[in-house]
Amino acid sequence: MNDTPFKAGFVSIIGRPNVGKSTLLNRILGEKIVAVSDKPQTTRNVIRGIFSDKTSQIVFVDTPGIHTARTRINRAMVDAAMSAVTGIDLMLLVVDSTEKIEEKFIKDICLKAGAAVYLVLNKIDQVTPREMLFSLIEGYTSLYDFPEIIPVSAQTGSNIQRLVDLVREKLPEGEPLFPDDILTDLPEKFIVAELIREKVFRLTNREVPYGAAVVVEAFNERENGLVAINAIIMVERDSHKGIIIGKKGTMLKKIGEQARHDIERLLGTRVYLELFVQVQERWTERTAMLRELGYE
Repeated sequence: MNDTPFKAGFVSIIGRPNVGKSTLLNRILGEKIVAVSDKPQTTRNVIRGIFSDKTSQIVFVDTPGIHTARTRINRAMVDAAMSAVTGIDLMLLVVDSTEKIEEKFIKDICLKAGAAVYLVLNKIDQVTPREMLFSLIEGYTSLYDFPEIIPVSAQTGSNIQRLVDLVREKLPEGEPLFPDDILTDLPEKFIVAELIREKVFRLTNREVPYGAAVVVEAFNERENGLVAINAIIMVERDSHKGIIIGKKGTMLKKIGEQARHDIERLLGTRVYLELFVQVQERWTERTAMLRELGYE
């Protein structure tokens, strides 16, 4: 008989764009459910990832990167991120170990937090010499009284188990909040759209991804087990459409092939993926369109 009390709770993951929040969540879950790229602002929505084991269930709330928002879609992203600082049991404030300490940003976030804040120093695999990491920890320690400062590498998995153990210790006792066999409460269509959009971010020019969104129009399982998916990649300009399609359709084919590989792994079955590209001028500034896509 196991006398260890079961623990469950909500943990938000907050930080600047491109500090590795989504990579961290995917690493903890052991599965890709969030789009990841080397470009900032890849994550646009609040995404819940559910980690379950025999002694706990941790609902991680991944958020868009907090940045200076000048457009309607960026303001919606920052509002979504800030909404995740309340009603939680713990906050993980993720920072890039290779970047300078942003004192005002750190203090502002900690003051707004509705729970204890653990500082997660990500990308420690890129910090050399090692003494630099100790100096960085000292700097953050003098800035705010963090109960825990955890150096990790989401990319390599270094110290991730230690992070999960420390999070578990902080959570209250309670029953599971979700079934223990799911990784997220979001529908499969949403995750599929995220995986396609990730390939757009990774494979196309820097100016294209920020004007691109993905809508899954059809998601049908056939009798032979094959899942047939039709999705639209929506862009703001004709020039962006041309870049995504590529010469003789080569770029769109590459996006589709890489996305299909990840989707098949997610669904555990063969996938037929058909992609279309559609121009919707200034969709990132249109309230109705943003609401339809779940950004507002």
